[in-house]
Amino acid sequence: MIVTVTTLKDRLANVERFVRGNLAGGVDHMIVFLDAPDDEVEPWLASRPEVTTVVTDKTWWRDQRPQLLNKRQRVNANLARAVLTQVDWAEWLFHIDADEIAQIDRAELAGVPRRRHAVGLTPLEVVSEMHPAGEPRLFKPLLEDGDLALLQSLGVLAEATNSLYFRSHIAGKVGVRPRDDVWLGIHKATDREDKRLPLVRTPGLRMLHLESYSGEEFVRKWTAMVGSGPSMHFGTHRMQLATALKAVVHKDLPPEQRARVFEMIYERHMADPVDLLRDLRLLEEIDPLQGTHSPELLPEDERERLVGRFEALRDQDKWQFLPDSMLKAKSGRGTGEAEPASGSGADEAPRRLRDRLRSRL
Repeated sequence: MIVTVTTLKDRLANVERFVRGNLAGGVDHMIVFLDAPDDEVEPWLASRPEVTTVVTDKTWWRDQRPQLLNKRQRVNANLARAVLTQVDWAEWLFHIDADEIAQIDRAELAGVPRRRHAVGLTPLEVVSEMHPAGEPRLFKPLLEDGDLALLQSLGVLAEATNSLYFRSHIAGKVGVRPRDDVWLGIHKATDREDKRLPLVRTPGLRMLHLESYSGEEFVRKWTAMVGSGPSMHFGTHRMQLATALKAVVHKDLPPEQRARVFEMIYERHMADPVDLLRDLRLLEEIDPLQGTHSPELLPEDERERLVGRFEALRDQDKWQFLPDSMLKAKSGRGTGEAEPASGSGADEAPRRLRDRLRSRL
């Protein structure tokens, strides 16, 4: 079975698209860590037999909730990976976000050699318009140098790079075979010391990224993002924009004035010249919900056991599910983020704790 893991906080309409699109695109089962309780999203997810939901409230983090979203994502993804090493039905685990839809050619994935433990999903980014007509269907693939130079010559790009052409990441996302010696990052697979593992990439392994596909989505997502933690980590080209958006969020402005400033930033920095890109034949039209895959349902007794495995870990320390090098690092921890013990025994502590937890799985 092909499984995904996601740390999610979004409105119900987006969650419905996310689940239905991924199931149609090649996924069999989805593990969702709700980043906060939600009275609308939680019951809807519970109604889906293809989804296992874990609510990550105070009982989950035990006063050690990482302040950075990226770190919560890595902890949850690798906890799911550790759980799936204990079952025989999970072939691949993909770490994706709530605005991403995997498009997996199952035959190509089945053809990945057993000695290769990680694959990459190449991104296609949705075009963004202030007021799009209907559901998002137009996507930008990564461009070759010639087309990037063309867009630069037309004044669309300041530099002929995909990192400017895309509003968000160009690295894509990653899937791994659930193993004890492979870890999931945000855009990478690593070993125990957080060193990158090579990724298998094929044309049939890709993902649709619905990043800020409208002005409304841009305001909603970025307002939540820049106000969610003590610091932000974006690519070089986006850090200045993120800093500006954070300044807007923290200004004491009337709601209508704040919204207008956000719209101005969106129009200048995020909106795509859709007509031009279409005329240049640089877009692909894809309906995210029209995949042909029929998910293989997890038997109900096995699904209940999966829920039980996660609940058995609810009162346990979650930090040991990060790679050892991240456990040993003493930088980048905010208030409430516990550090590992110091001294000669610190290196072995994560392994011993994993062994104890494994006995509970």
